[in-house]
Amino acid sequence: MSEMRSDGELLRAVTADGDRGAFEELYRRYAPWLTARMRTRCADVALVDDVVQETFLAVWRGTARWREDAAGADAAGWLWRIASRRLVDALRGAGARGRLRQALARLRHRDEVSAEERVLAGVEHGDLAGALVRLAPELRAVLQATVVDGLTTREAAVLLGIPPGTVKTRAMRARRQLREALA
Repeated sequence: MSEMRSDGELLRAVTADGDRGAFEELYRRYAPWLTARMRTRCADVALVDDVVQETFLAVWRGTARWREDAAGADAAGWLWRIASRRLVDALRGAGARGRLRQALARLRHRDEVSAEERVLAGVEHGDLAGALVRLAPELRAVLQATVVDGLTTREAAVLLGIPPGTVKTRAMRARRQLREALA
């Protein structure tokens, strides 16, 4: 029986040597976890599956570079960052209507009702949908990350690739615009 290789050993073997066995082991180890985690952020199962596949393709092709010193030897965090960026890119390409449908689908499929969901449920859906559609894409992305997905400012900043201060400013602008549109 062979010893289980560490994540760092697997990633070095994949990125440096193109070791298919190491890649398959890495995929078996992290694909189910990454898929489950991505599905908490996106209700579109097909899109999540595509994002996970593209994440591992980026690792295999070497377009995503593993640097153990820069990644802090955290393979899961590194894979999550690649996948979350790809998901944001995919959602940006899906258009405002697609994002709104996904956000509403996530709200419908949660077991526990959050304070934001209770407020949103009290607003007439047509008005909310129109107000969300009229927001600039960068403001919608911040709202999705912080309100719908429940990320902290720092987590949203990492996901969106912008500074935390920009997340705060965009969230404030988006909320102000929504209040004005729904008043």
